[in-house]
Amino acid sequence: MSPAMQQEIRNHWKTIQKQVPGIIFNFEFWQQNTPRRSTYPACRAVIAAKNQDESLEDAMIQAIQTAYYLQAENPSDDVVLIHCAENLGLGISRFKQDLHDPATVEQLFREIRLAQSMQIFSFPSLVLQSDSVIRNIHIDYLDADKMLSQLTA
Repeated sequence: MSPAMQQEIRNHWKTIQKQVPGIIFNFEFWQQNTPRRSTYPACRAVIAAKNQDESLEDAMIQAIQTAYYLQAENPSDDVVLIHCAENLGLGISRFKQDLHDPATVEQLFREIRLAQSMQIFSFPSLVLQSDSVIRNIHIDYLDADKMLSQLTA
């Protein structure tokens, strides 16, 4: 990740921390790690966890976010993702295999193509699909009523 992009992301973190009550980032991440731009490893880890136990998909997302944002661990590193899987009680040999399995990679690309087809280019995103109409909903972390009014409009 370029130094300019690292600075841009740090600035986003600072803005979010100021605007959203209770949000905390561990800025030591930027000194303790070699940031990489790709989120593919973390996304593959979520798919690998879901392959073992669908009910752990959200827990894996939370574990990865906690490791990254609060514990200053690099979610692009297999060792970090494996540690998250261990903490969830997943079978580690299967998780390691699924993490790099071509079927996992293909599933990730299917999900990316789906997001692109829905005009989703930022994450997290909220989308309402009604019949064949897809609407992106602006996320407001401080006022759920604004999102609800978009959903009901």
